[in-house]
Amino acid sequence: MEITVKEFAGGVFLIGPGLALIVAGIVWKGRAVRPFAARRAGRMAHAAYLRDLERATEQVIVAARLAAGEGEPAIVTVAAVERLARERYGHEHVERHHAAAALRRGFRRYGCAADCVTDARGVSGR
Repeated sequence: MEITVKEFAGGVFLIGPGLALIVAGIVWKGRAVRPFAARRAGRMAHAAYLRDLERATEQVIVAARLAAGEGEPAIVTVAAVERLARERYGHEHVERHHAAAALRRGFRRYGCAADCVTDARGVSGR
């Protein structure tokens, strides 16, 4: 069986780039230490943090409403929002005033003034 030049060239053009990418991946494995666009990555991480706080707030409010008895107010705490953001969303450090601000926004958004009680009103920023 003879391989023609045309077949050989076709094989090189098909297999060559794939092998080059594999070799490049082996050589440069783990070298991406910093993000391609550091400022954009920081903004995206902060937006994800705020979004996760909003989600945690909603979940804490729903859980408190379900746990409250008939005619009792739902008790929603800043500590519950902080704990849920750490446990469910993996944020190691959740600032108390960020959680309190998210809880105050959640109170307005979900109409909690009528049936909920919170400690978020006394927590201020730095």
